[in-house]
Parts: sequence; C-alpha cells; structure tokens
Amino acid sequence: MSQLSEYTIIRDNTIFKLLKRNLPGPFTFIVRANNQIPKLFKNKKKTVGIRIPDNPIVLELVRELGRPIITTSIHDPDEIIEYTTDPELIHEKYREFADIVIDGGYGKNEASTIVDCTGDEPEIIRQGLGILEL
Repeated sequence: MSQLSEYTIIRDNTIFKLLKRNLPGPFTFIVRANNQIPKLFKNKKKTVGIRIPDNPIVLELVRELGRPIITTSIHDPDEIIEYTTDPELIHEKYREFADIVIDGGYGKNEASTIVDCTGDEPEIIRQGLGILEL
C-alpha cells in the first residue's frame, strides 16, 4: 500500500484508509491519477483503477518487482462465462501474445466491486464479489 502515493493522488486520509481496509481484496478503486502515470494509461477523466487482489502469486510478483503490474482481465465472448480463468485455455488462446502464463489454478469468475473515489463520497458503480467496508 505504501506505493499508492507514488502513482496516484489520494486527496484525503479517508480514501487512503478506505483502500487500506479493503485491499488486498475483490475491489477496483477509481482514483485521480497524478502526472507520474504515463499518458497511455490515463483516460479522458485522468483517473486510474487500483486493484490489489488477494492472490499470493500476484502479491509475490509485485513484491519481487517492487512496483505495480499493469494488466487487464480476459473477458470471454461466451454468454455464460464472463471471464476466462482456466490457465490451460488462457495459454492456448494467448500463447502468441504472452511470454509466460503462470498456472495458479482456476481463478474466480465473478467481477470485482468497482468503487469511484473521485467524488465527494466513494460510490459503488458496479457491485461485484466484494462487500465494501467503510
């Protein structure tokens, strides 16, 4: 969590405490980006999503790298399955694009809860797996 201030503007202590209480976990927090975020990753609103999943593989990769990982979910065109989480299927489909696929078993197939922290009060804009602890 200490790296958050390097990459984002946490405007007040309340937002920082909210993130600290709920991360790692099934949440994506939208916060205002500062000028250290490369323009490629900023949207027109100059915000960035912060997601720290409660996954030991991801947490260890971040710890070893000493910096955040920029990534996305693999949305599935299947109407029943929203996200592809089978490591073998991911490898088969994306082996031309990915240097490695780490097989950590099947992931959860439910979306994270998205919380917009750019306004006066945090606002849940998508309820997912996480129940927000205020």
